Amino acid sequence: MTQKLRIGKIATLLAMLDEQERASYQSIVPDVQICEGKVGSMDMQKVISAVETAVKRSKLIQEGVYRETHALYHAILEGLEGVTRGQWAIGEMMRTVGLRFAVVRGNPYVNPEEGEWIAVAFYGTIGAPIKGLEHEAVGLGVNHI
Repeated sequence: MTQKLRIGKIATLLAMLDEQERASYQSIVPDVQICEGKVGSMDMQKVISAVETAVKRSKLIQEGVYRETHALYHAILEGLEGVTRGQWAIGEMMRTVGLRFAVVRGNPYVNPEEGEWIAVAFYGTIGAPIKGLEHEAVGLGVNHI
């Protein structure tokens, strides 16, 4: 049961690339489903909602299937834990985020019985809500569907 596809690596790379850089890498993205977007907020729930909304609109998950929504939710939280350095708070701590995100769905294992997995990657800035006082941050969450 070795890995054949690094969905977390793909998600992280895509989240870190801007639109111009992304065009150069389009040909190396394997057969996976992808959703990308941006979000900026001092409200953690708005960040979570932005990712969930984008993923559902792109039909990356089946909205009425609980296990898919549940897997996405946990991957988002795991990714945000990296961005917030383990402190799941932004506005409450006078921090704001400006993030690009990428969500990748695929089969990372050779054995098809392992099923599909979902990876959520964030890249951007976090810091005081004062322009210029933020720093880079990255987070990745991977969960089985």
